[in-house]
Amino acid sequence: MSKLEKIKPGMYLIPKEGQMKVPGLLIANDKILQEIDIAKPIEQVKNVAHLPGILGYSIAMPDIHWGYGFPIGGVAATDAVDGVISPGGVGYDINCGVRLAIVPIAYKDLSDKVKTDLIQKIFALVPSGVGRGQKHKRALSERDYSELLHEGASWSVRNGMGFEEDLDHCESLGVISGADISVVSTLAKDRGKNQLGTIGSGNHFCEIGEVQKISLPETANKWGIEEGQTYVLIHSGSRGFGHQVCSDTLKTFIQKGYDRGLPDRQLVAAPINSIEGKNYFAAMAAAANFAFNNRQQILHEVRIAFAEVCNIAKEKIRLIYDVCHNIAKFEKHEIDGTLRKVCVHRKGATRAYGINAPELIPLFKETGQPVLVPGDMGRASYLLAGLGNTNTFSSCCHGAGRAKSRIQSSKSWAGVDLIEHMKQQDVIVMATSKRTISEEMPDAYKNVDDVVEAVDEAHLANIVARFRPHLVLKG
Repeated sequence: MSKLEKIKPGMYLIPKEGQMKVPGLLIANDKILQEIDIAKPIEQVKNVAHLPGILGYSIAMPDIHWGYGFPIGGVAATDAVDGVISPGGVGYDINCGVRLAIVPIAYKDLSDKVKTDLIQKIFALVPSGVGRGQKHKRALSERDYSELLHEGASWSVRNGMGFEEDLDHCESLGVISGADISVVSTLAKDRGKNQLGTIGSGNHFCEIGEVQKISLPETANKWGIEEGQTYVLIHSGSRGFGHQVCSDTLKTFIQKGYDRGLPDRQLVAAPINSIEGKNYFAAMAAAANFAFNNRQQILHEVRIAFAEVCNIAKEKIRLIYDVCHNIAKFEKHEIDGTLRKVCVHRKGATRAYGINAPELIPLFKETGQPVLVPGDMGRASYLLAGLGNTNTFSSCCHGAGRAKSRIQSSKSWAGVDLIEHMKQQDVIVMATSKRTISEEMPDAYKNVDDVVEAVDEAHLANIVARFRPHLVLKG
């Protein structure tokens, strides 16, 4: 900790040493620094700083924790011509992300029976758990794959699972261009063929609760969000499809020797303009588009549940935004006074464009991009508005970040009736596995209030609203 140098509010410099090409940058405050052991993740931040073509800083968000190669909560931009692209900078769950929708009913107006019926209906409609798929749907055909991997979320909308206006409320309009099905393995397609519309396992979830507090009324008003409203938060990614894309690529990159000269083999990275680098981006874009469709279809099923249980028309449940937080994207950012095209790796980090960012639709150009920060199932989640901070390549945190490993959390809750415990906290939780619940108990995570306070202090994003979870479907 003695080597950290505070350079701005909420920002700490990690000085260059050895073969680091750029310094590190940690977004944190005193609470974050006192509560967690960040020695190993900081070592990963330093390792990332060795990547060829890296620009600016190797960045860590306040929800940082140990990951594969890159820390989770890591951001790095590499030159779009001379830099590299690293699967470890994206993660296995390509385009894991979050989407937020608002339901036109006050949460307090839902009866206890309706709440129970609602979470049970969603549990029935949206499969969760390791490897689980949609048994009642036709498996994806080669033609389906060819279309959806290029079209992104618009494929699901075109097939009756959503509305055109949903697409305007997705990052990059719900599609990453450049996908190529020919570079995706048969095994990846086989793993994903019945997994659209499913939560998955681990920390993925569908959460329903109430808008507890509005902190930025003008922005909340423009987005149509009021205190007391019911919200839906969905967290999932590209399932087995994306996992296999990452596994296939890592194997290829290591066989090609792209790990040579790096301090950690897990950072293995190919030149962006090499055949292998281009193939990875094309396969990653395909997996990202799979994930956009996955979250679109989960929201469709949630809308069905509200229609059947609460008699609320599907079109009345408005998508506010859908964000990626495991992705590599080509963007233009100002570096040392010059606008440059870079490949921004965000692993456990969220894009946070500010006012007037060219890619945003007119509504969000006025306010800054919505940033979704889920916490844990017992405390809170947050909605922020991006500020386009140049120090972080317009990036922000993606969640609370783990404070305990899954094993530690399970051991600490052994012998406790977890469902009853959460019920006493006014949270109804359902999951395929009790083990998942034990791994995902609230104290397994940092306090999201502290994490959000740190990004607010560092001027990465402004707090718009705080949400309180009540109904939770876990993987």
